[in-house]
Amino acid sequence: MEQYGKILIIAMPVFLLLIVIEKTYGYFTGNDTVPLMDTVSSLSSGITNAVKDVLGISVSILTYEWMVNKMALFTIENTFLTYVIAFFVIDFYGYWSHRWSHQINFFWNKHAIHHSSEEFNLACALRQSISSFVNLFTFLLLPAAFLGVPATVIAIVLPLHLFLQFWYHTKHIGKMGFLEKIIVTPSHHRVHHAINKEYLDKNHGQIFIFWDKWFGTFQQELKDVPAVFGITRPAQTWNPIKINFQHLWLLIQDAWRTENWKDKIRIWFMPTGWRPDGFEEKYPVFKIDDVYTFEKYNPKHSSLLKYFSIIQLFITLGFVSYLFANVGVIGLPSIFIYGLFIFTTIYSQTELMDTNSKAYFFELCRMLLGLGILFIYGDWFGLNAILPYTSYIIGIYFIVSFGFSYYFSAHEFVEYKKTVNAIDS
Repeated sequence: MEQYGKILIIAMPVFLLLIVIEKTYGYFTGNDTVPLMDTVSSLSSGITNAVKDVLGISVSILTYEWMVNKMALFTIENTFLTYVIAFFVIDFYGYWSHRWSHQINFFWNKHAIHHSSEEFNLACALRQSISSFVNLFTFLLLPAAFLGVPATVIAIVLPLHLFLQFWYHTKHIGKMGFLEKIIVTPSHHRVHHAINKEYLDKNHGQIFIFWDKWFGTFQQELKDVPAVFGITRPAQTWNPIKINFQHLWLLIQDAWRTENWKDKIRIWFMPTGWRPDGFEEKYPVFKIDDVYTFEKYNPKHSSLLKYFSIIQLFITLGFVSYLFANVGVIGLPSIFIYGLFIFTTIYSQTELMDTNSKAYFFELCRMLLGLGILFIYGDWFGLNAILPYTSYIIGIYFIVSFGFSYYFSAHEFVEYKKTVNAIDS
């Protein structure tokens, strides 16, 4: 956990810089693909996922270390070839776990967050799950275990493999010649993220595209079919925590409602989107029928709220960076209290972005939690030893933040709702 946190401290500013470069390039070329609030939502999602991973809030029923200790047929040294083997096996593992996440109802819940953005840019690459608490797919690493690839090598290659999937989430790079036959390119991945019927559930490869060609899931990007992005049951919220559990909540509701015991069980394992007979009419859920005419989710915000959301995002990144840099020092169980604070922060801030008139309530909970931490610990998890008087600064920040949240909820959102109601009537 501690080592991964330190890696993320290096990776986060690199990702942010590349997102800024993409937005700047789009602005000057007249093709800005990085809208502000969608990007803040994507980065907020990335924060929740990173915190979950650093805190280790997940388990593997079958661990790779156990497999290699019990099943290795060979003993190999840590050479360059060992890392190459690990990389290919991890990509094979990634293809199938990714494919099943698209094709099986229950597993879609952990992946829907990644596809929930109705844009396609580098920021949306950071929309990663917090709803997966048990890893069921470790067995796909068996080829590496049989060959005796050490667990330490897998631990090094896994985050590298993940980070290498960042670059191809962009609309600014066209087709890449002969590389289209070997690796996943932006063109391939635009197809994967699209909801056009021609593109659905295609191109599941993560680094190498030949898995899709071998296993029958490849689709090239077509000139006459412009990709439309998102999910067919749109999230209609900026709140990544809500998005992470939307599909699961629908499955739970449908399983509860159906009187057919067979349906109560099979709903979890049927193809993604399947519901019991008659449920689409009896319990309708909004679904996009025409991908070219639906209206993207985009609540109207004042410039003040937009700037406030950006400032809040960077302050949150500061809190997160301190956690990642000091996981070992903060220790158990305090890191989980810190994690709760971060999740509460993201929930509160994105509810504000959703123009929820009750958003100030979540900010009140966040303020009380933050002030409670300062009171109980005497400072912010040891930060006073590094920067004196920060407890006072952080305490004042919580109060000011709540004040802004209350202002937006009590004034701006009330006027916004009146405008929406007037248009509807």
